[in-house]
Amino acid sequence: MPPRLGAFVHRRIMAPGALAAASLMLAIPASAASHSPGAPGIGDPYYPAYGNGGYDVSHYDLRLKYQPATDTLEGTAALLARTTQDLSRFNLDFLLDVGEVRVNGAKASFATSGEHELEITPKTPLAKGTDVTVVVRYSGVPSSKQAYGFTSWHRTPDGGVGANEPEAAWWWFPSNDHPLDKATYDVSVQVPDGTQAISNGTLQSTSSRAGWTRFNWRSNKPQATYLATLAVGKFDITTGTTESGIPVLNAYSKDLGDNAGAARASIERTGEVADWLAEYYGPYPYNALGGYVPNTTTGYALETQTRPFYSPRQFANGSNVSVVVHELAHQWYGDLVSVAGWKDIWINEGFARYAQWLWSEHEGEGTAQEIADHVYASRPADDPFWAVKPGDPGPENQFHIAVYDRGALTLQALRNEIGDDAFFAILKGWPQKFAHGNATVADFQKYAEEVSGQSLGTLFDTWLFQPSKPTAPAARAASIAKVAVAPAQPKSWKKIAATNNVHEQEHEH
Repeated sequence: MPPRLGAFVHRRIMAPGALAAASLMLAIPASAASHSPGAPGIGDPYYPAYGNGGYDVSHYDLRLKYQPATDTLEGTAALLARTTQDLSRFNLDFLLDVGEVRVNGAKASFATSGEHELEITPKTPLAKGTDVTVVVRYSGVPSSKQAYGFTSWHRTPDGGVGANEPEAAWWWFPSNDHPLDKATYDVSVQVPDGTQAISNGTLQSTSSRAGWTRFNWRSNKPQATYLATLAVGKFDITTGTTESGIPVLNAYSKDLGDNAGAARASIERTGEVADWLAEYYGPYPYNALGGYVPNTTTGYALETQTRPFYSPRQFANGSNVSVVVHELAHQWYGDLVSVAGWKDIWINEGFARYAQWLWSEHEGEGTAQEIADHVYASRPADDPFWAVKPGDPGPENQFHIAVYDRGALTLQALRNEIGDDAFFAILKGWPQKFAHGNATVADFQKYAEEVSGQSLGTLFDTWLFQPSKPTAPAARAASIAKVAVAPAQPKSWKKIAATNNVHEQEHEH
């Protein structure tokens, strides 16, 4: 571009009468200059390189072939997106080996940068506000790929699983990997006969040909990228329908061993739990439900949309319906309403934990108030637990136990402050207000104040944002730990505590 402009300037000195031609030539570089690269991150301060700028994805169509014996994945991903700026180049978050990229049908050039960036330069720049189709052909061995020193792909004896938070997509499909960019999904996976592929949503169809079986899954409601999941292996599958009419599909690895019975005894209650949660959180928001337990060595569970992932270790000490309650509560708090930024994680974890407290009350194993009193009384003021601020814990403490327990304690304090009628109206109204969207902790405070008619800034600051234990007067004001003697441990506490590592960063190194 500069040489052309330089030549023109020289010509203008020699021939000042060529003004019309000058205007015409200047229009070209000015137009090209208005197109700029999309940002390599979506702007989340916790994870600056996660997600991307310049476009929004509306749909992912993933057509995959996976060989369990070698952990080899071949894929063609078609992304439907809309540009949000004039784009000369844009990024996807991805780790596998790319063979070809096409943008609106034309071959595009591509390169990799950083830990997980795929930089795509379309043949012609893209104007703001236009629909774009991006097709990426790729292959690789997911378990061989690492970013930041870890992998989110779990190799199993009979296949593999993509499930982690806050990132899992990079290992199996290219994406705009941040909850701010939700999309619908079609996931079609070809695996050897006798092996199954599990994903989110409804199983649309299966077909077999030449020793391979294809499973076609569809998620028809907006879904964050970290909530998309893929599990390939040999599963026992159960199907049913909730009392409210939602189809349920659960899958259990055939080699769960001693944990098999406890896993089934817990997860087969998924429909019952979802219907119970609907009484508090409003109608179940999706057209599919279930859970799956692959034979992984991880210790956490994850609220993958419509079909949570559970580790076998969750059931090592027997059945644990409480962890099912936690993951299903996330279908409203975390999935239907997702964080606007990862600092807003309390909106996910505090409410999922509080659902466990409500379940304890439902089961007669300790009321939410008794559990709140226990949490407050059992940790002295110098416990590092109180130094974590659930309302903005920092990336290193995003899944700290304080985000869960102190987060739920905040909700009990809120309940005591505004009364049951307003509190439960908020629990049910919030998922409807921000359905299929994103929200912040500040949004929640504002909504709670609107519904309750009270100013709640001091309460939220005390329980969510101060790096210290709320004082005894503050606790008494919120009707927490009003008695001098520490309360007895609620019967449900061990089951609730068993889910403490539900999302702990167990990145497999």
